[in-house]
Amino acid sequence: MAQQEYVQEALAGLDPATGTVDPGLPLYATTFVVVDLETTGGAPDGGGITEIGAVKVRGGEQLGVLATLVNPGEPIPPFITVLTGITQAMLLPAPPIEQVLPSFLEFISDAVLVAHNAPYDVGFLKAACARHGYRWPNPRVLDTAALARRVLTRDEVPNRKLGTLAAYFRTATQPTHRALDDAKATVDVLHGLIARLGGHRVETIGDAIEFARAVTPTQRRKRHLAEGLPKAPGVYIFRAADDRPLYVGTSGDIATRVRSYFTAAEKRARISEMLAAAERVEAVECAHSLEAEVRELRLIGAHAPPYNRRSKFPERAVWLKLTEGPYPRLSVVRGISPTDDAYLGPFNSRRSAELAAAGFHDAVPLRQCTHRLSLRTVTPACALAELGRCPAPCEHRITPEEYDARAVAPFRTATASDPQPVVDALLARIEVLAGAQRYEEAAVVRARLAAVLRATVRMQRLVALSRIAELAAARPAARGGWELALVRHGRLAGAGVSPPGVHPRPTLAAIRATAETVPPGHGPIPNASAEETERILSWLERPETRLVEMSSGWASPVAGAARFRDLLTKAESAASHQLSTERS
Repeated sequence: MAQQEYVQEALAGLDPATGTVDPGLPLYATTFVVVDLETTGGAPDGGGITEIGAVKVRGGEQLGVLATLVNPGEPIPPFITVLTGITQAMLLPAPPIEQVLPSFLEFISDAVLVAHNAPYDVGFLKAACARHGYRWPNPRVLDTAALARRVLTRDEVPNRKLGTLAAYFRTATQPTHRALDDAKATVDVLHGLIARLGGHRVETIGDAIEFARAVTPTQRRKRHLAEGLPKAPGVYIFRAADDRPLYVGTSGDIATRVRSYFTAAEKRARISEMLAAAERVEAVECAHSLEAEVRELRLIGAHAPPYNRRSKFPERAVWLKLTEGPYPRLSVVRGISPTDDAYLGPFNSRRSAELAAAGFHDAVPLRQCTHRLSLRTVTPACALAELGRCPAPCEHRITPEEYDARAVAPFRTATASDPQPVVDALLARIEVLAGAQRYEEAAVVRARLAAVLRATVRMQRLVALSRIAELAAARPAARGGWELALVRHGRLAGAGVSPPGVHPRPTLAAIRATAETVPPGHGPIPNASAEETERILSWLERPETRLVEMSSGWASPVAGAARFRDLLTKAESAASHQLSTERS
């Protein structure tokens, strides 16, 4: 056996151009290459292989055999010779592994690799490829040892050794610690295990590989929930026995995404708990990814599924606005009314709103007390006035007109158009603190500056889109044609896909005729959540998206907050670096 023994029959129906095996391929139609190695017993470092045996099978029929001794280029330990019968003299005329690899890699092309204790054999093969400059094809791998642990009970076999399984399945070839004999025995073990998989509803190679992994009993028991779902973009909803939504998600391929919840890759504890309570999965097909993302947000906002963490309570957004009356102050509120004309938001939490408010207080002399002030009656001043942090409108040290010019007008201007005065004041304060080596205080002001910029940039982007009564946009679809979206006042009112080779205008006209009516409203998000409008903005701002029609111009202030994006990025990056340094 010093020379390669390579026998392969014609592989009818095998397409060499596919490169990978479809996980949905039935087991009876899957081509397997069952491989076994003999080694010198060391670690997988690119050498150490003394023999390769491989058998190619499909549908119970043997298609080819590859068997060869391999010169490892190193002495064989005596205990390996005793175990395998392979001597140093047998290996001297054998080819080295770099000469064997090309034939072996061709042999396993477009097949599922099978081995008993596969990590060991695959580890040696990958290391050999890496050492000698061959690309490892990364085939799908099925481990018969792992599969036996899932299929056979302790009452049937005491352990999962190859010899034990060969005796249990009465294989035609008994394992002898020689590569080809062990590979042939593994073929019969594989067929015996596949015969047992039918009772576990495992019918495809993808199911078999996942079944062999460490999936939980709940995942195995609920695997049928992923059956019959469409391979299309859309939203999926896990529902409980009482039809209550437990979890809502979105994907470009609903069937594939839902199937992943029942694989070993899914390790989240809360999802395992959700699967235990789920009784069915509902799919809502969508025209394209944007519609799917928007529907997901709306469903989460409407039902607040217990296992969704984000976007559950859009109504909990808060705003920062100027109060009415003389000497206005900043107030964190749950909503804004049509009479409000100076506000900032929405913020996802009260903490982020208060951080932005602190930034404005650092930059402009807005009062921070909560007293209701009168133009006639004087109220005692607080400590901030004594420290020079407040112009003391409570004691009428400043006129309403002067207060409006120095404190109120900068806030209005910053939120509606230009935050330059506020930014300059905060940067100057950071510079003073840093010059005095008060770096921690400077970092606090920097965080407040980032909060102000983040909120103003976000609101001005939202306002720019929500002011447009109707906007139609198109994006090339992956399979030809166009993805179409109709947006009204920042809300997705209609979506569709025009077929390939057909002008998209008729499809757009049909979408417009059936689209949701969206009235104008007050504020940056009058008819949708901030997350929805931001998803639409991200879709519209992609390079491949084309604006088809607009009822009015889409514009942002020339001297708006967007021009400070680079500064915002630097501030956030510095804060992130500081946090990672503190944690380390």
